[in-house]
Amino acid sequence: MPNFFQNKLNWICENFKKDTSKMLVVTGTLGWALSSLAQGLAIIANPKISNEKKSFLLPQEMMDAAVNVGGFFLFTMLTKKCISKMASTGKIAPQSVRDFLNSHSEYKNKVGKIDFNLDEVLKNRPELAKIEKSYLSHKNFVTTMGTIGASVLSCNLITPVIRNFTASNVQKTYIDMKKNPQLYQNYSSNDMKI
Repeated sequence: MPNFFQNKLNWICENFKKDTSKMLVVTGTLGWALSSLAQGLAIIANPKISNEKKSFLLPQEMMDAAVNVGGFFLFTMLTKKCISKMASTGKIAPQSVRDFLNSHSEYKNKVGKIDFNLDEVLKNRPELAKIEKSYLSHKNFVTTMGTIGASVLSCNLITPVIRNFTASNVQKTYIDMKKNPQLYQNYSSNDMKI
């Protein structure tokens, strides 16, 4: 059994060692998905919650799950990609990399341009190994810090606002269906049940 876990740890290390921000996005998204699944299962399994309440709570939890998982993934991944792109264009780079770029006229005017890719410039050039190491370390650091910031914003500001808005709309529709069933005569009472 320990060999199984060691193989998994080796796989994680190999796949995320150069880009820890990717690991944060993947594990954060997985965490939200598992949390949402646990919440849904808790509602289903709880005998103290009536079927009528379950028919309301479960769709709301599924909507919350979609907002939480989707919002977290989209916002953190977008932030990660934007910061990574800024780093690869040289817009945000360590001093040693900036000095290198400024000392070469073929790169000096391309820094910060969307089509400039510092990864390609430094790749497979042994004479630039020290600069490449500094660049990759800096890029990993800034994308990781940006992803952490994006995940905090997503979890504490963006997804709660979106989730409350969507949950409020679901709740209003449900209450309206209960008060005015004639307006929703094309729907049966089972339409709100899972």
